[in-house]
Amino acid sequence: MKLVVAGLIAGAALAPFNARAQEPPKIGEIMAFQQMRHIKLWFAGRARNWPLADYELDELKEGFDDVNRQLGGDTVEKAVGAQIAALEKAIEGKDRAAFTNAFDSLTAGCNSCHRALDHAFIVIQRPTSLPYSDQFLAPQK
Repeated sequence: MKLVVAGLIAGAALAPFNARAQEPPKIGEIMAFQQMRHIKLWFAGRARNWPLADYELDELKEGFDDVNRQLGGDTVEKAVGAQIAALEKAIEGKDRAAFTNAFDSLTAGCNSCHRALDHAFIVIQRPTSLPYSDQFLAPQK
């Protein structure tokens, strides 16, 4: 009985989110997730956790695809397409130096896209601290 009541309460609490799930997320919401992925990608690469870096890069690509669909055209592709390809190559080669260069280029591409979309006030940089203290980033053996 307690489980049924808990389930009903949880369902009622989540109802506003379920209704919203029918609408596509706004670009600002997508970009908040992109920022999280950008941070995790950096720290995964620095830790040489290449499977996690690959995963986060794939998540970034999906988010950029979502933004492109909403914007129309190829604004995002022009800003970060080459940088993503360079990151894929660095991750595949497990090359930390190439990863660092490609990551910094990706960050510059993000900022160029923000400027192109009249959002120059949003400036992304290389992360300095990991806000996810509950995630162990070292590669598992």
